[in-house]
Amino acid sequence: MFEYFKNRKSKKHEIMQRVKEDKAKRKERKQEIAALPESERKAEIKNDKLLRKEQKQQRKKELKSLSRKERKVAKKEAKIYKKLKNRPRRFTGWSIVAILLLTIGVTVGPTVLSLVENITGKHIAIDTTSDEAAEARDAADIVSEEIANEGLVLLKNENNALPLTDKKINVFGSTAFNFKYGGGGSGASDQTRAVNLFDALTNAGIEYNQELYDYYVGLPELEATTGNSSTGVVQVIKGMLSGDEAAGEPDVTDAALTQAKEYSENAMIIIQSDAVEASDVSKDQLKLSEEMHHLVEEVAENFSNVTIIVNAGNTLELGFVEEFPSIQSVLWIGTPGPFGTNSLAKALSGELNPSGRITDTYVYDIESSPASENFGDYQYENLDKAYLNYEEGIYVGYRFYETFYQGNEEGYNQAVQFPFGSGLSYTTFDWNVVNQELNSDSIELQVEVTNTGDVAGKDVVQVYYSAPYTPGGIEKSAINLATFEKTKSLEPGEYDVVTIQYDTRDMASYDMTNENYILENGTYEIKLGKNVHEIDSTLNFELAEDIVYQTDGDTGTTYKNRFTQSENEMTVLSRNDWEGTYPSDQDDTKVATDKVIERVQGHAYNDDVEMPATGADNGLNLEDLKGLDYDDPMWDDFLDQLTVDQMIDYVSEGAYHTKAIDEIGIPNTVLMDGPAGFSFFFKQFEAGAYPTEIVMASTWNKDLAYEMGEVIGQEAKAYGIHGWYAPALNIHRTPQGGRNFEYMSEDPVLNGMIGAGMSKGATDQGITVFIKHFAMNEQETNARSGILVWSNEQAMREIHLRPFEMTVKEADVTGAMSSFSYIDGKWANPELLNGMLRDEWGFEGVVSSDAVFGFMEAPQAVTSGNDLMLDIFSVPSNKNKLEAAYEQHPEAITVGLRNSMHNALYATLKTHIFNK
Repeated sequence: MFEYFKNRKSKKHEIMQRVKEDKAKRKERKQEIAALPESERKAEIKNDKLLRKEQKQQRKKELKSLSRKERKVAKKEAKIYKKLKNRPRRFTGWSIVAILLLTIGVTVGPTVLSLVENITGKHIAIDTTSDEAAEARDAADIVSEEIANEGLVLLKNENNALPLTDKKINVFGSTAFNFKYGGGGSGASDQTRAVNLFDALTNAGIEYNQELYDYYVGLPELEATTGNSSTGVVQVIKGMLSGDEAAGEPDVTDAALTQAKEYSENAMIIIQSDAVEASDVSKDQLKLSEEMHHLVEEVAENFSNVTIIVNAGNTLELGFVEEFPSIQSVLWIGTPGPFGTNSLAKALSGELNPSGRITDTYVYDIESSPASENFGDYQYENLDKAYLNYEEGIYVGYRFYETFYQGNEEGYNQAVQFPFGSGLSYTTFDWNVVNQELNSDSIELQVEVTNTGDVAGKDVVQVYYSAPYTPGGIEKSAINLATFEKTKSLEPGEYDVVTIQYDTRDMASYDMTNENYILENGTYEIKLGKNVHEIDSTLNFELAEDIVYQTDGDTGTTYKNRFTQSENEMTVLSRNDWEGTYPSDQDDTKVATDKVIERVQGHAYNDDVEMPATGADNGLNLEDLKGLDYDDPMWDDFLDQLTVDQMIDYVSEGAYHTKAIDEIGIPNTVLMDGPAGFSFFFKQFEAGAYPTEIVMASTWNKDLAYEMGEVIGQEAKAYGIHGWYAPALNIHRTPQGGRNFEYMSEDPVLNGMIGAGMSKGATDQGITVFIKHFAMNEQETNARSGILVWSNEQAMREIHLRPFEMTVKEADVTGAMSSFSYIDGKWANPELLNGMLRDEWGFEGVVSSDAVFGFMEAPQAVTSGNDLMLDIFSVPSNKNKLEAAYEQHPEAITVGLRNSMHNALYATLKTHIFNK
């Protein structure tokens, strides 16, 4: 074995020397060409290109003439050569600034000075060094591991292969040395305290094959990729520049396999996906590469007990696990934070009993969902904008598969591998409905859950409903998640009675024709399920007459269709005609109508408003308004004191902080990313780190979600942070979304319940929670150029806006972050931000933009309900635009600025900043 490592290192050194020599030759040749007269230079460049082409063809011929074994070695050496030659340089300092400037087109000048100040965080003051801060991080670590423990999902466990009887295991694959603890971009978190996988195995009493470990450590391919980490901004840049080529996987020698077989019959392989903010993933990236499949095949053919670990924030194709009988178990761990390896190791040893449930439908072909038909890069031919048609309507995720295959179990089983909500345990549970009250106001059940197995564990009671459907009528999924509850840990023989309750109104559908919600008469089936497809018991609720809801139940605002102005023509999927309405991007005209162009490019200023007072001397400080209602008359007296210049400065510089206005007691506030623990996009600092949101959601534990938010809030107070850019409530529209790790689920109700718990926990600690990205920000492709997203009102309300509505109403949040998307043809759509969010749902607080790009302009924002510009790059530009707009529309701009200040300062007063 030692001789093998020695030879590998020698080969790597040899290839490295060749790389250096070739680079030197290329440099020398460039210098030779540069010295030639221009007339000769072009001819030489052309000759060099032809020579390289001939050499490439010659190499191909030589490769074909080799034996299979020799060809394999040659290909491997070529791959190592390519990796070493193209090894990326680390982005640092000004190189980051330069790339960002190029990316968004910022001009050099005063803007650069502002940009540098923003990137360095000079204006942001937080203290992570105090004893209180250290205690907060300790508490965060505890909750982080609890989430990883409960978020782990056991998907397959044939013959009770887990927990391991023989506590010895062979860990195959380079992925074990590049464990994914979290995601990339603004959703990244501090992983400096992350536990190495092999240390975690040792801590759990599991012995791993040291010789196999040493074999992998010695591979040059591994050495070239291990241990690299980046800040959020660099991860995003890499995502924007990356291609879809899957990472290779080194072969395992026969000698290494033989030694491993002698060590143990247990083998483990970790499979992963690469997704990051600013970059979606392809179908090929969500299934095994040819090399990884070869590794799985080799291991499965040589070991009797193989465990597959799914270490990915995106839904992967797992059909391969059924190809090999020796793959006895599958554990999904997602991207589980710094202590997720501990959870994994404890699950393998049996110290931890898995209790998580998956938050997406796992299918054999990820492109079999209708949403996948309209995902990717679509550009108008006559408008400098990208667009995206949500032609799937309400049929996202399980809503499609359960409805399309209703009554066709064979077809369903050929399409779906693991239904939404799936998850196994090392024990068994029995359910018994001991009480039920079903009426037109509420659905309430009491379910006795008994542990009928041999070890302690937790169970999840999932409650679904099926509403009566009339063909050709309002679209309805065959089944919908209503709510869920998780039990406490139950010892063998112990039981727990869980109470399930939700409003009957929650089962209503939106009627676009009559602009209201309706519960149509008929039989509503209330279903208790182990997952969406495995139903334990069904209760029937009969509704004799329709119940129509004309107004919002909390605010009394009359419902109306708010997103039909664009008249964008598209066919929306209907269960009444699957074949005739199934989405296809081939039907797109790619030509924007005149009305769409006018709507996108135009902006209406309301000049028919009274000019408010500015610059008054009323002797009020912001603290004087603490505890007052949003519409208290004293707000007018306070806001009258602000000047137009002060307001312009305040709303324009809203990235990661807000500015102090000392004269009237307005303090500086600090606002921070991110959903998996505090982070600053441009530099790292020590902070609590959590599993990504998909893992939090996979716990199906609302109390734990609240606890996470609460501990984050306590940490914020210890650091001097006042606002949290989280949680992210967008859905997994398709498996390919680059930020799926940062989002929770394909289901809006699960998103809303977990999101509300997280938000409530932080809000109760005096933190402004910015729920994001409001709304329909479900792909990264073209997002930062302002993508036009088209849908219909029913799908928007029932699927994409539902998690935000639930969180606003249940957590009383005072912050939101608008998305990059043009909703119904408008960025910062006033019907969305004022009509829906504020008027219909009753939101009181501040709306920040997402990171500002060229199409996001402050005048449109402040007159549409978007209050702060999360602006790193173009602060002077947006100030100039506001000043110019003020000259043209003084009343509209002043009122817009004043409303933005009111919203932002009301939220500030709700934070811990003025607590005595």
